[in-house]
Parts: sequence; C-alpha cells; structure tokens
Amino acid sequence: MTGPADAPGPADAPGPADAPGPAARRRGRPPRTDSAGTRDRILAAAREEFSAHGYDRTSVRRIARAAGVDPALVHHYFGTKEQVFAAAVEVAFAPALGAPDTLAEGPPEAVGERLARFMFDVWENPATRAPLLAILRSALTDDTAAAVFRRLVAEQLTHRVAARLRLPDAELRAQLAAAQLVGAIVLRYVIRLEPLASADPEQLVAHVAPVLQRHLTHP
Repeated sequence: MTGPADAPGPADAPGPADAPGPAARRRGRPPRTDSAGTRDRILAAAREEFSAHGYDRTSVRRIARAAGVDPALVHHYFGTKEQVFAAAVEVAFAPALGAPDTLAEGPPEAVGERLARFMFDVWENPATRAPLLAILRSALTDDTAAAVFRRLVAEQLTHRVAARLRLPDAELRAQLAAAQLVGAIVLRYVIRLEPLASADPEQLVAHVAPVLQRHLTHP
C-alpha cells in the first residue's frame, strides 16, 4: 500500500536544474535577436575567404568555419555559394551605388567631375575600399564571380546612369564611363601601377573628369 511517505516531496519536484536552459534551446533557426549579427559575420567571413582564396577555391564549409557557424546556417541565410558571393558583392558595393544619383546633384557641365570625385572618394576611404577590393579580386579571377559582379554593375550602376541620359546610345555611354573608372580603379588599387597608384586623388579627378563628361553629355 502506498502511504504518505511514498508521495513526491519537495526534493522530487522539478527545480531550476531541470528547467530548460540555453543548452536545451531548440536547434534550427537562430534567435531573432542574433540573426542580423550572424548574417553580417558570415558576409564578412565570405569576403575575406573569397579575397584570400578566390571564388573557385572558397567553399560554403570554409566560409562557415571562418564565421564560426555551421554550414547549414550559411545555406539558411544565403543558399548556394554563388548566392553568398552575390550578397557579399552587394553589401561591399553599396557605398558605390550612389554614383548614378550624382548626375542630378548639380549642373550638367560638371557631371564628369562629380562622378569621378564620388568614386575616388569611395575607394580612398579604407573602410569602404577593403571589402570592395576583396570582391573585385574574386571577380577578376573566376568566370562565375565575374558574372555575378557584372550583373550587379549592370543593374545597379550602368542601367541607372543610362536611364538619366537623354542622348543616343545611352547604355553604351554609361558603360564607357564605367570602363574609364573601373580601369583606373583596377590599375591604382589592385595592380598598383605607378605613378597612378600614388598620384594625388585630385589629380586623378582632373584627368578622368573630362573623359567622363564627354561620354555622358556630349552629343
């Protein structure tokens, strides 16, 4: 027969040690409060890995290891390696995406100077230059990475610049202006060809601006 002595006492009741703690948290999607930080950490690690090893030799597993997360989280936030790269490109390139807006921020006769100064200001800033360099190096060495980079430049830069031009061959003009800037940027910041690499930025603006002006405004 069961008596009072057999009834559960205070020692048998669930206590704090039995309550679910952080270790018992359900696996799967990370807590909402940590999502942004985890995503940013993965993107930062991806930029470093793509820069150090190139697109072809960088894997989702390598990115996850550098970010200190499980590879499943990389897939959860971004999907495939190509999608990770596309997200890293977009974030790194964000400071430069305001370039088309400079066309409408002053007189038409100074658009070349405004555009040149805007782009060199972005690249002269160490905080914005580092992630841009990481992505650009990958785009220069891998066809898939180049295709992702090309799509972003077309959709976010040259198409938007062309839409603001009221001249024949607007798309071609926008691409020629971009070619002038990208060529100077690659030689100065990636290849570091002298004397271009150490020239004063204002000197570069003075030389590049007239060429941009011609592409964007001359009939």
